[in-house]
Amino acid sequence: MEDIQSMSSRELLEELIGEDETERIYKGSLVRLIQTGKPQAALRPVFLARELWERMYRYELTEREVFSCPGAVKGYLSMLYLTKAHEVFVVLFLDAQNRLIVAEEMFRGTLTQTSVYPREIVVRALEHRAASVILSHNHPSGSCQPSRADEALTQTLKAALALVDVRVLDHVILAAGDSVSLAERGLL
Repeated sequence: MEDIQSMSSRELLEELIGEDETERIYKGSLVRLIQTGKPQAALRPVFLARELWERMYRYELTEREVFSCPGAVKGYLSMLYLTKAHEVFVVLFLDAQNRLIVAEEMFRGTLTQTSVYPREIVVRALEHRAASVILSHNHPSGSCQPSRADEALTQTLKAALALVDVRVLDHVILAAGDSVSLAERGLL
């Protein structure tokens, strides 16, 4: 049996309730309930579970190097975007050991676009004393494939942050329960 300390939160949940049920909760039927807005009394357990899930991911990312738990990074980001019907740009600020300092929603946009200001990200990275960042945004329209604008923005942010010695480790795009890592595709 695998050491439970090394298991991600998702793996723990799969062990507890099974892979199919975990997948259903993670991607499927609860998404519509959570996206309804303010919690109604009947939905309170769903919102409590979501908050608990997000806290577990955040704890895992603050305690372990993000490279040792890429599933937790994507899971955590998925939780952040779950209720968003518009495009949002989030930055994960990391310390020198690649552990999460803080995740910040930096910019909000419309269904199809967000204006991102490199200067603001550089300022926040310096304020947090971040050694590196993971960039992320969602595509509420449904496709997580990176556009040319996404690739160009990543290169612009990479260059701006390099001027202050902050590395861009990845840019993750999420949509409809799926994700794409620009680092994994060799676009970083």
